Amino acid sequence: MSGEDCFVCRKHRGEVQIPGGVIYQDELLYASHAQIPEGKNKAFLGTLFIEPKRHADAMEDLTEEEAAAVGRLARKLSRALKAATKADGIYLFHFGHHVHHFHLWLVPRYPGTPRKYWGTKVDEWPEAPFADAQEISQFCDQVRLELTKVDD
Repeated sequence: MSGEDCFVCRKHRGEVQIPGGVIYQDELLYASHAQIPEGKNKAFLGTLFIEPKRHADAMEDLTEEEAAAVGRLARKLSRALKAATKADGIYLFHFGHHVHHFHLWLVPRYPGTPRKYWGTKVDEWPEAPFADAQEISQFCDQVRLELTKVDD
């Protein structure tokens, strides 16, 4: 798939609107909240993505500079996300089978989440926080504020 047809590349170019807008971007990376799934009106609150701006299918396709930048941003964004959600922990996932553009998922595990919902099932917990576009926008403002407090 080329960058022209890629959903993530289109998002970076502003052709796809996302709730909360851009949380972070520099010359290499772009970070935002997850989309609300098609046919739904809410998304799991706090699911963030880190993506290279250059079209790259997978982690192994990143340059050394991009890979290092992903690691640094994952650390910084994890701290901001943990502060914004009061999460017990932040999961980092990479699933490359839906979208062929590398994107690292950062997903909070909220306090009180039963162990059977830890990991990839964290959003299946009946009490898990889901939010609409307006709530996600407010949440993203909080994450951006927390990012300003995180030491590099």
